[in-house]
Amino acid sequence: MFIDEITLHMKAGKGGDGVVRWRHEKGIDMGGPAGGNGGKGGDVVAVGVRDVGILRAYREVKVFEAGDGEDGMKFSWQGGEGKDKEIKLPVGSIITNKETGHRFEILEAEQRIKLLSGGRGGLGNEHFKSSTNVSPKESTEGAEGEEADFLIELELVVDFGLIGLPNAGKSSLLNALTRAKSKVGAFPFTTLEPSLGDLYGLVLGDIPGLIEGASEGKGLGHKFLRHVKRTKGLIHLISSEEPDPVATYNTVRKELELYNKDILEKEEIILLTKVDMIDEEEKNKKLAALKPLAKHVFPMSIIDDNLIKEFTEFLTQQK
Repeated sequence: MFIDEITLHMKAGKGGDGVVRWRHEKGIDMGGPAGGNGGKGGDVVAVGVRDVGILRAYREVKVFEAGDGEDGMKFSWQGGEGKDKEIKLPVGSIITNKETGHRFEILEAEQRIKLLSGGRGGLGNEHFKSSTNVSPKESTEGAEGEEADFLIELELVVDFGLIGLPNAGKSSLLNALTRAKSKVGAFPFTTLEPSLGDLYGLVLGDIPGLIEGASEGKGLGHKFLRHVKRTKGLIHLISSEEPDPVATYNTVRKELELYNKDILEKEEIILLTKVDMIDEEEKNKKLAALKPLAKHVFPMSIIDDNLIKEFTEFLTQQK
């Protein structure tokens, strides 16, 4: 099951305690303070990865917790710092601290964002030594690390999102263009989660099929409409098997408008897919009907190498 929204509890590490220790040399009490400070607690850090399915691995995790700092030691040695806790999150994640309302965004792989800070270490008794306090017995405890619930919402970051009704051929086209391994089947909603592919540096995303009423929660499309928001452009696939391609086009566009009107301002390319299923006359008639709707309209068949090559060359010029 694809997960694009989840709440995770995170806790940074506690700082180590400062300690009271005294100087000794070869069994002789030297009298001076030698208690070291505690080490800082570990931080909680988000790390961007190109894995849209990684949130699924966190469904059963109760808490993400960084390591505590070590207590101070003798000889005025400071305790070691606690180990940071790294949480891998998909590129496109919006991270909201539910306690403070602070929001963070992961927009590229390997990006690192500190979400919570570990507690500072406590002070050992050597810290309190002064001319008037030569044998201090004070020390302080380490501070607790920050702790909060975080809402993780995924909005895919892709160059072109493939949209269209179920069975428009989105998964097949993504596989043909990028050698992705998106599941393909001859029934609606084969694609249950977005799939990504790389075309010479362009990231293409197969956005699961929309249906009429998707913006109101019908079908699967409403679950994935958010992933259209961050695409730079849209590739709108319309099956040549549709009796009225313009009506089909308008159905999807209406759902996009109802969800977010700004989406309609994105660059759009229309593909009339599965043209190998119809004769030349019908193909030309349907292409002619679609051409007034977008600047770029292409016929497409995944079994036609020339059409694949032509469209690939066009897309790679859009970088």
